[in-house]
Amino acid sequence: MLDLDNIQHILLTRTPAMTGRYEFMSFDNAAGGRAWLAELVDKAQSAADVRRTMDSAERWVTLAFTWNGLRALGVPEESLATFPDEFREGMAARADILGDIGPNHPDNWVGGLAGDELHAIAILFARNDSEHQRCTAVHADLVGRCPGVRVLSHLDLNATPPFNYAHDHFGYRDRMSQPVIAGSGEEPTPGSGAPLQPGEFILGYPDEEGVVAKLPQPEELSRNGSYMAYRRLREHVGLFRSYLEEQADTPEGQELLAAKFMGRWRSGAPLVLAPERDDPELSADPMRNNDFNYKEMDPFGYAVPLGSHARRLNPRDTTVNMNRRRMIRRGATYGEALPVGEDDDGVDRGIAAFIICASLIRQFEFAQNVWINDRNFHELGNERDPICGVQDGTLEYKIPKRPIRKVLKGLPAFTTLTGGAYFFLPGLNGLRYLARTR
Repeated sequence: MLDLDNIQHILLTRTPAMTGRYEFMSFDNAAGGRAWLAELVDKAQSAADVRRTMDSAERWVTLAFTWNGLRALGVPEESLATFPDEFREGMAARADILGDIGPNHPDNWVGGLAGDELHAIAILFARNDSEHQRCTAVHADLVGRCPGVRVLSHLDLNATPPFNYAHDHFGYRDRMSQPVIAGSGEEPTPGSGAPLQPGEFILGYPDEEGVVAKLPQPEELSRNGSYMAYRRLREHVGLFRSYLEEQADTPEGQELLAAKFMGRWRSGAPLVLAPERDDPELSADPMRNNDFNYKEMDPFGYAVPLGSHARRLNPRDTTVNMNRRRMIRRGATYGEALPVGEDDDGVDRGIAAFIICASLIRQFEFAQNVWINDRNFHELGNERDPICGVQDGTLEYKIPKRPIRKVLKGLPAFTTLTGGAYFFLPGLNGLRYLARTR
């Protein structure tokens, strides 16, 4: 049975936050870091807390730490050595594995995220702007009272008008397919697959193979914890819109091409079930909008191209060991929306997301290396993910069509990675352990 009172809420719940902030922290001394954490421990809600107060709560706090951050708080070296290598090395050091090259390289990241001084993140989600301002002011006061605690940088979040909090700046409805964890109390919608064993996402529980993976030590720190891969992607909205206009003569053709890139219409309706035109009613129906497969319903990609973003990140029944690759995604948009019809204004806007999993290397790094950036995914030969894959102007995108497929050559980069990090997300008992570490 899941210890819902001990698991940080972000692992199991999605809050109705409309705004918020990520604050990236650094600790110059362990005592100051522990003092900061001690005041926040009781404000970090468990999954059980959030479920009880979802309708009335105004803010939600999540706390996570880099490997360097655990060291900065005073976790003993013998304990630090028990964490997996990929987490200890950090995301920046694994840029070649992840495909973070060229403009995406850590040398170009913002906010100090590529350096060893990044120790923690405080995720401050808020229901509205006034609560957002109150929370950030309270946190600033706390930081000022804790010697040696610094904010390296922060990122303000927001819903994305004229859409809503569930759409990105390209206009796509987000968060359409998430795994359900067995024992969480949630039921999967049709097409989402059976609930997955909690050990795929939460440390200290059996995984899909019935194995409880060895925990980092001490267990008080690691049990009910998880890992988070943070990715900040700048979306080049003006470039994306102009590319659609260049490749399609009509608004209807542009919308279809956008859907072919994603694998869903911008409303969220799946192309497998609505291959010719958008169907907002289908998108709004959770009993239908995820109820499809690829092997039987679209084996050759005539509806959803084989290299589309959705098909790469969730190959469903066309890959092996799918249940061991699933990930939980949380996050939000940042930056002001670019009004429709206006040229790109140079404003930084995009998505800042967390990928949550029990194994960074088996889940996140596999997806990044193989599903997103492998040019021969599904034997495509010279493609990467059209939305978030590494593009250098030499790759293509194939859209199967009878009698002749369409091939887009020299695909530009619609997104740029501007920051990332690996965080450990402790359970509530783990936070308490860190607050009293000596």
